[in-house]
Amino acid sequence: MKICILDWTTVTSGDIDADIFSEFGKVKCFPLTDNEKAAEHIADAEILLCNKVMITDEVISKCPNLKYIGLFATGFNNIDLESASRHGITVCNAGSYSSYAVAQHTFALILEHYSKISEYDRFVKNGGWIKSKTFSKFPIRTMELLGKTISIIGFGGIGRTVAGIASAFGMNVIVNTRTIPKDCPYEIVPIEEAFRRADVLTVHCPLTEQTKGIINAEHLSLMKETAIVVNTARGAVVNEPDLAEALNSGRIAGAYLDVLCTEPMSENTPLKNAANCVITPHTAWAPLETRLRLIDIVVNNIRAYLSGNPENQVNKPLKG
Repeated sequence: MKICILDWTTVTSGDIDADIFSEFGKVKCFPLTDNEKAAEHIADAEILLCNKVMITDEVISKCPNLKYIGLFATGFNNIDLESASRHGITVCNAGSYSSYAVAQHTFALILEHYSKISEYDRFVKNGGWIKSKTFSKFPIRTMELLGKTISIIGFGGIGRTVAGIASAFGMNVIVNTRTIPKDCPYEIVPIEEAFRRADVLTVHCPLTEQTKGIINAEHLSLMKETAIVVNTARGAVVNEPDLAEALNSGRIAGAYLDVLCTEPMSENTPLKNAANCVITPHTAWAPLETRLRLIDIVVNNIRAYLSGNPENQVNKPLKG
């Protein structure tokens, strides 16, 4: 059996070996693949593994041996599912693998704002503590999370994990979610109230037509001037010019982002030099343990498919 991996570099920085897939057959591994080269690289492979490469109807039509597509991701909007189903190809995603990692990164960003770790590190390394006449020097204001209100947009696995951590810090948790959960112990509020009451507004919803651009001028105008926005979900939930304007005008206190509308980051993004804006390069999901868990899921998905009982299947392939 021939296996093709199209974009291995999106999963590993050299710390995971693609040979893990050799139990299933001969592995052809590409670090990255331009979309227009996808069909050429897949060639006569029966199993395709990828993360972000666009697998269109044209690509699928050029790869008659293809029987299975496994994703190194939860999202599958880069796959033409209708075409895959029509060609009898099974498509499986990686399910939930990163809830704890993304929640951890979310609070790393929140604590960067509240505890000013980077600012104090610079202060110490610039000699500020050496010059101090007291044992404790605190020229930079820090704040407690206790009693602050965190508005969580989206209440799936990541949102629930964030809520639990926030509760442990003594925060007041409110939730805005499209689907009202039966067992939610937190107050459910409309979107406008979520923005209005937030000290921290953090986004954990999928990108849909309804959530695209949800962080916009209208909603940002409702927020406290001391509030911050955190986004570890999808870049396009933010209207970037509107957020940049809110930051540069002092309308809100800060934004902490792990995702942008264009990735890799565009030189022209209005957030690049926006005031009080911290950006990490889509790394919330990427601890080694998290990526190893992802690989385990992908491997187990292949095993399940080959045994005739596919798991995490996201389409219904037509029988040949």
